[in-house]
Amino acid sequence: MLSIPGDDPRTPDVQVGPVDLAARVNEALDVQALAFGLSRDEIDVRRHIVLRHLMYPGSRALGATTASGRLVGFVYGLPNDRGHWWSTVVEPYLRRTGSDGWLDHSFVITELHVHPEFQARGIGRALITTLTDSAAEPRSILSAIDIESPARRLYRALGYEDLARQVLFPSAPRPYAVMGAPLPLRRPAPGDGGEPSGGDR
Repeated sequence: MLSIPGDDPRTPDVQVGPVDLAARVNEALDVQALAFGLSRDEIDVRRHIVLRHLMYPGSRALGATTASGRLVGFVYGLPNDRGHWWSTVVEPYLRRTGSDGWLDHSFVITELHVHPEFQARGIGRALITTLTDSAAEPRSILSAIDIESPARRLYRALGYEDLARQVLFPSAPRPYAVMGAPLPLRRPAPGDGGEPSGGDR
């Protein structure tokens, strides 16, 4: 368990550690809805997606919780499989850049979200580095909205580089970038990067 102290006496400390995400999926999706801007219909769709992902072999999740037990951030991921939906979408884009080999022997970060009130405190960084530190795979991949954002800056600070850009997912209104990094992730100097405001599927 990793403890992240609050910024001031009014800001609660946060603990990062294992979480039963299937049991707390509604709380997690409430965080994602605020961080990522989702409608209730989109939340209902994502609930089924998250629960399905958590049944895949090797799927692991971490949560960021306050002392009162409030879930204020979460991350989950799994060993990548070329047969998974996400891989089938991104593979043609990665092939065009000669990067499709990243789909093998990689741990994919499926979702990473931090409640807006708790962003810019290093919680997102703690979640993703703690999760990937226990991965058996030598590298990690993820997708993020293809704009300059705190999330993209954080990922770059951790060693992720763009593998493909302007990746279009069905029904997604904005294009994504696929990023990859060797593991373990780089530990940035204090003040580098930012907090993710949203994740990928």
